[in-house]
Amino acid sequence: MQRRWGKFGILLMVGLLSLALIAGCTGQKSGDVPEGGKDKTINIGYVTWAEDIAVTNLWKEILETKGYEVKIQQLQVSPLFVGLDKGDLDLFLDSWLPITHEAYWKKYKDNLEDYGTWYEGEAKIGVVVPKYVTINTLSEMKSNADKFNGEIVGIDPGAGIMKASQAAIDDLDLGVNLVQGSEAAMMAALDNAVKENKWVAITGWSPHWMFAKYDLKYLEDDSPNKSFGEAEEVHTLANKDFAAKNPEVAKWMKNFKMDDQQIGSLEDLINKNPDDPQGAAREWIKANQDVVDSWLK
Repeated sequence: MQRRWGKFGILLMVGLLSLALIAGCTGQKSGDVPEGGKDKTINIGYVTWAEDIAVTNLWKEILETKGYEVKIQQLQVSPLFVGLDKGDLDLFLDSWLPITHEAYWKKYKDNLEDYGTWYEGEAKIGVVVPKYVTINTLSEMKSNADKFNGEIVGIDPGAGIMKASQAAIDDLDLGVNLVQGSEAAMMAALDNAVKENKWVAITGWSPHWMFAKYDLKYLEDDSPNKSFGEAEEVHTLANKDFAAKNPEVAKWMKNFKMDDQQIGSLEDLINKNPDDPQGAAREWIKANQDVVDSWLK
């Protein structure tokens, strides 16, 4: 028997062992291959805005369950667009257009693709008050300054919304002070006022979880120079080559839509668990699986 196999048998056995080793080293099963995708690694850039942190971690969780490796990178807006332009980044889920990121879009649009808006509401900034407050315009604050304790509660001084708020105060001669602080301090002031049914004015923006938790409204910007500008849309942008490499994911991204309640509830979960935003996203998905399924059709 041993003589019959000879050199041929030895060579055959070596070949079979080599194939087995190669298969074992790859360790890839058919279920690990992304649906409709060629590239398993997806790079998403994000900025430290609440809605961007929320949706970036949401899609990281969704895509990882589909077999993709998702790398997320926090950047300032300028280097983020550079990375998207060069293809170092595949996606950015929080581009405010046509105003906030207009200059970046014009500069890099030849290498980008706009997948459309995902936020089904107006992306805007302004002065926000509880709905029980009986005034509706910024100019009305002037004759009601004492009810607001003579102040608008804001966030960090370098934020664009703070500059816009100060411009509105000056334009309308409102006679109130703009209080600098942090988002957390501002939200605490809002929460305390609502609990006591007191008047309070804060610097607000949409989308934000505050609108899911509280009944709020914007005061109409009737300042002469329209200090807070026009409402915008939140877009998903991709490198122009991404759809060819990952057509299924590109399709999902184009299906992606969230309303105020949905994005607000997701942000609220992350706000309660800031050390594990992806875990909060996982919790949100379990409670909203039908919504997620509608994106993945």
